Amino acid sequence: MSNVYQNLKAAAPDLDDAALGSIMIDPIVIESGALWKVAPYLLDRGFRRVLIAADVNTHAAAGTQLWPRIADAGISVQTTLIKPDSQGDVIADEASLVQLMLDIRQTGAEAVIAVGSGTIHDIARYSAYTTGIPFISVPTAPSVDGFNSKGAPLIIRGEKRTFAAIAPDAIFADLDVLCAAPGAMAAAGFGDMLGKYTSLFDWTYGAAAANEPYADAVAAITKQALHKCVEHAEAIGRREQAGIRVLTEALIESGLAMLLFGQSHPASGAEHHLSHYWEMEYLRLGRRALLHGAKVGVACAVIADQYRRIAGEQTELLAADRHRLEQAIAEIPSSEELQRLLQTAGAPSTPEELGIDGGLLARSLREAHRVRANRHTLLRAFNEATASAG
Repeated sequence: MSNVYQNLKAAAPDLDDAALGSIMIDPIVIESGALWKVAPYLLDRGFRRVLIAADVNTHAAAGTQLWPRIADAGISVQTTLIKPDSQGDVIADEASLVQLMLDIRQTGAEAVIAVGSGTIHDIARYSAYTTGIPFISVPTAPSVDGFNSKGAPLIIRGEKRTFAAIAPDAIFADLDVLCAAPGAMAAAGFGDMLGKYTSLFDWTYGAAAANEPYADAVAAITKQALHKCVEHAEAIGRREQAGIRVLTEALIESGLAMLLFGQSHPASGAEHHLSHYWEMEYLRLGRRALLHGAKVGVACAVIADQYRRIAGEQTELLAADRHRLEQAIAEIPSSEELQRLLQTAGAPSTPEELGIDGGLLARSLREAHRVRANRHTLLRAFNEATASAG
């Protein structure tokens, strides 16, 4: 059993084997040289034709090493390099999906290998799901917790929407590749994990205020992954292999927690809604995209400050279960501490560092809850109460 599953059991000892089996991805390999294990896995599964999905950068990082090893194993392998948009960004939009799905059909691929970070995985997972074939995950940077998600956040006609898709059949995370990734990518992964402080609060709030489903075991798994990253912030910031391993395991464990729960509540709250709002605004303005985790980390610090202020000034919003919610608020570090942790990991820590101006920040705090209108966050409750009072 992979270390990540052992970590899940340690965080949630009462988790039964049937539940664990329902989210089993086999194998999950996180080690130096993991790329060497992809071709034997494909042979063992009996795949004869596979397609690598990558972009120019991720192809250079791992695709050029992986392709000949698969070909030398006697497996037909083709590569689709997802094309960037007019701003030079590869995004998970209609054009990227159509490009990959057409290539899947034309090559007769029996599996897709996602070689990249979050965006490439979202394109590959939805394309594989739509064409009825599995996909295999080969992360090139420890940048997001969505490698093993079943949901695919896609940009459709300029709006961010999440669609049902599939989890990978296997994950091969090569630490040599991950440690060589740009430092900003690992910092983004740390930011994505740091966002669990506010997402876990919003999940607690939604359960108390709107009777949203909640699972103690899943929360425990997410908290353990988060705390592990915080404890290793310095090693992650120095890009030490031990730190990158911890970060990669934590990102995958967070993804497994979402698979176990069946929804993204444990890992996505108001901080993600701000991030998505900023992303859509940048697309509308034709500006270069910001790294997802970099936005989430900064947004977490913003939301932490906002929530402490709301809890102090509008205690009636905590009336659903005041004692429990005040305890949950207290577990969120101050915005200053969150910013310090981001700086330690080498990540941007303020909206200004990201290029988010005051106008966009203020507007997103008023409107971002509408990005996921079915989620009950404290930000949504505050904005709806303010609108009603006004």
